[in-house]
Amino acid sequence: MKSPLVVKFGSSLVVDEQGRPRGATLTRRAAELAALVADGTPVCVVSSGAIALGLGGAKRPSSLPKLQAASALGQAALQRAWQDAFEPHGLAAAQILLTSAELGDRRGYVNVRATFGALFAQGAVPVVNENDVVATDEISFGDNDALAAQVAVLLRARLLVLLTSVPGVLREGVVVTDGSEARTVEFGPGSALGRGGMQSKVGAAELAAGAGIPTVIGGDATLAELLAQGGTRFAAADGTTPAFKLWLRHGKRIVGRLVVDAGAQKAVIDNGASLLAVGITSVEGSFRAGDGVELVGPDGTAFARGLASVDAADIAPGVEAVHRDRLVLL
Repeated sequence: MKSPLVVKFGSSLVVDEQGRPRGATLTRRAAELAALVADGTPVCVVSSGAIALGLGGAKRPSSLPKLQAASALGQAALQRAWQDAFEPHGLAAAQILLTSAELGDRRGYVNVRATFGALFAQGAVPVVNENDVVATDEISFGDNDALAAQVAVLLRARLLVLLTSVPGVLREGVVVTDGSEARTVEFGPGSALGRGGMQSKVGAAELAAGAGIPTVIGGDATLAELLAQGGTRFAAADGTTPAFKLWLRHGKRIVGRLVVDAGAQKAVIDNGASLLAVGITSVEGSFRAGDGVELVGPDGTAFARGLASVDAADIAPGVEAVHRDRLVLL
């Protein structure tokens, strides 16, 4: 099976100003995606729009319960819109709702990945959205651009496509084709319907590219054009990273920080050593063994992430705080 393609659709591409699905857009994009599936490429859609559909054109509220209620009302309509778009091509649209809690747990992470694999084997198109009805700040991805990047990493996608209403990252009206220059652009606000904006797309693209997955940010061009040369492109980082290390870097939620001295930092980075408690100068957070922690150098910069070997309260001289096989350098 070929590596999958992950395509993210923002709310403004899925829902119009009156809070109705953009049927013509979904129909056109579904035809393009169905052609890829027919050619043997598994496709995953990450789709915003549930809250906008649930609001039905009303102003977006600031109250979390009201937003979650709108998501509950709109998610069924969103899934139905995608199913209607894919049905003429004989494809089923499978609904997957995620929070970072599922991806932060290693067993849950592997289970979700296996579910995607089973759906791809059946020729289905997973339609992924954040589970806004239950998501809180602690388990939220923040926006669906970040979710799309996390899904691309999870699936080891061949490419992440972030679709937006403009042809790419713009500087003075001209598309910045090289993603390495995108951070120099001054970003404007996001759309009225969504939470992201171009800055969040650039951040998501850099996350995916850092995990070895190329990314393109593009607009109304066909997928074939975007796959070939369109939009703003972010090259994949060199080398391959084991799946466990990718999960540590991008999936595991961080709940504590270990500030270390220069000697411990050098031992971890240069010698591939475990982090011993003797090199820790301060402990931040009340984490437990197995929780995600950041390793921070004397200058305050995080240089690694790992799984704590012991509870925060049990870190003492002679204790191994993070084993070398359970950490990843940033």
